[in-house]
Amino acid sequence: MLQLGDEVTLYSLVFVLVLLGTRSTVWTTVLTASLYLFVAVFRFPQVPASRARQVLHPAKGVAGSGKVSVIGHRGGGHDAPENTIAAIREASKNGATGVELDLEFSADGVPILMHDDTVDRTTNGSGPLTQISFSDLNKLDAAAKHRLRDKFSGEKIPTLEEAVEECMKLQLTIYFDVKGHPDEAATALKVLYKKHPVLYNSSIVCSFEPKVIYRMRQSDPEVVTALTHRPWSMSRFGDGVPRFSSPWKHYWMTLLDVLLDWAHHHVLWKLCGISAFLVQKNFVSPDYVQYWAQRGVEVVAWTVNTNVEKEYYQELLQVNYITDSLLEDCEPHY
Repeated sequence: MLQLGDEVTLYSLVFVLVLLGTRSTVWTTVLTASLYLFVAVFRFPQVPASRARQVLHPAKGVAGSGKVSVIGHRGGGHDAPENTIAAIREASKNGATGVELDLEFSADGVPILMHDDTVDRTTNGSGPLTQISFSDLNKLDAAAKHRLRDKFSGEKIPTLEEAVEECMKLQLTIYFDVKGHPDEAATALKVLYKKHPVLYNSSIVCSFEPKVIYRMRQSDPEVVTALTHRPWSMSRFGDGVPRFSSPWKHYWMTLLDVLLDWAHHHVLWKLCGISAFLVQKNFVSPDYVQYWAQRGVEVVAWTVNTNVEKEYYQELLQVNYITDSLLEDCEPHY
């Protein structure tokens, strides 16, 4: 929960800004009180800390050190074709605590594993998922563009159900990364949790979109959840290059980035009742970890790929991290 200092700072700031805008103490008081009541009434409480810890720090896995869990990004997309059964198996074999898997949907509504909204980057097919049925997706080679395509040739795009069953068999924690489709994703995951209750203690639902997490909590408030965030994501690519050539558009999106960052750290996390905050590795520090710890939220860093970085997160920060490879010192992935 927000600490007392946070509460005072948050609503004092809102009060001052509204007062400057309206010049009316009455309207300022009403609007500030309305915001307070909205957050108080519609927020979801965090799941019990003991259960969140069970999900975030299970006994399974040898890649980490002590309390640290190591999660294969997209199943460990450097060691095997991303978001495939082969990746899940390789991650387990290489000592991962769990895997991060991307949830998407075929044109006919089948929940599948896929990071992009098209199949072009990872398979021998082409086109958007919204135009490809699952039967056609099942004909594609998910290893076609991978560096180890000869070893994993013919690997299929798995359904969500197939991937979850494999993870449960291997006792891997699952980080469900929901790319969008709040209603469809919440429905599909709710069915999955009811069918496999063990997931309540062995998985977490994550998303860049707060609406996805809020909808998930509405659908099933017992699910452990996390918000994913990269500062400056609206105005810059992962490598820091501006997204827009127009200075005005760049400055406008930068302003929106500031507002979004503020909202994540002061409002959205509490409204959604998250248990973890997944943040891009460049913004994690001991102070930042402590900031969230005081709020009962754990930090998970992504994507940690070099051996030096892995040692930093395991030995110094002692926080969970997501990596493309359990075996190699590889290039950063944005």
